[in-house]
Formats: sequence, structure tokens, C-alpha cells
Amino acid sequence: MFQLAAPATHEIEIKKSRFIGHLVPVTSRAEAMRVLAELRNAHPAAVHFCWVLICEGDSGLDDDGEPSGTAARPMYNVLVHKQLSNVLAVVVRYWGGIKLGAGGLTRAYGQAISEASKDAELIPVEVMCERRFVLSFADESTLRRLLEQEGASILDATYANAVTLTARIRVRQADALCAQAIDLLRGNLQVIKENAPDQAI
Repeated sequence: MFQLAAPATHEIEIKKSRFIGHLVPVTSRAEAMRVLAELRNAHPAAVHFCWVLICEGDSGLDDDGEPSGTAARPMYNVLVHKQLSNVLAVVVRYWGGIKLGAGGLTRAYGQAISEASKDAELIPVEVMCERRFVLSFADESTLRRLLEQEGASILDATYANAVTLTARIRVRQADALCAQAIDLLRGNLQVIKENAPDQAI
């Protein structure tokens, strides 16, 4: 998976219609709707604002008056192919007076976003998960050092009869890191899985 380092825009013209593809990094539907409103204000003469949102926990798409399946779906397909997340894709269309037909529209909307993605800087996304470690007070500093060395972040620490550390770990290294921690502490460690993979950074 990838996310955008910064917004990207690309314009194409097909049979006198202008298609301006915008890719914007977002983290929520509310933020995406603000961006969409800003684009509508910036292009008062445009006839369509077709959009796709792929965001953690909240996605959507809208053909904005174009024939169903000819705008948002090809845009969505490009985003999925490029493995983009936390992104709002918008194509602003200025009508050129010549009908393109369903096939022409599908190609135009898909191409506008595809070209914008070529101009974009993409950052790999790391999927994260949480693990709870229950251990003795004497072993806490040893485990903390290991977690920090491996790039895990400690979210919480509670102290009762034992120490409980909650850490955020990259999913791809979680099993190996937990096994390493158990070996390091000679088996004197309980590992509890929290929620399923949930976060991307």
C-alpha cells in the first residue's frame, strides 16, 4: 500500500472537454468533503466533479451526474491498481460540446487519475498492530530496549503484580519480534494480541 506525499494534479483534453485529475492525501471523509468544496469553488464553470475516496474506515464514490459507472468506477480502479490509500481522487470536467460516449468517458476519467498518479510522490504504508506484553519488573528495561531497537512504539505501561506494556508494531515483523522477546526473557513473558491490523503510518 502507498499514500501520497503531497497533492498531485494532471489535466488532459479529449474532444474539447477538459478533465483535471486531482489526487489529495486525506485522513477522513470530513477532510475529503472540504477539499471537494474548495475545488467546486475554484472551478465554478465546470460541469462535473466526480470523486472517489479511499480512506481508513470510510470510503465512497460519486459519478456526479455522469452515466453510472463511467467516471468514479474507472477512477477507483486506478487507485486500487496503484495500491493507494488515504486518498481523495477528483476529476473536474469542463464540457467541450462533443459527447464522448460511455467508453470515451470511462477512458477519460481513468486516464486523468492515472496521469495524476504518475506525477505523484508515493510513500509506502506500514500496516501496524498492537501487542500487550506481561512480564516481571526485572525484565521491563530489557524488553523496552528490544522494542525500541526494532522500531516499535510503546503506547502504555501499567504496573500491578506484573508490568504490562502495550506496543505498536509493524504487522510484518510482529510474530518474529514477539518470538525474539520470549527467547530474550527465557519464556518469562506473556504476549496478548490486541485488535487486528488497524493502523497505517
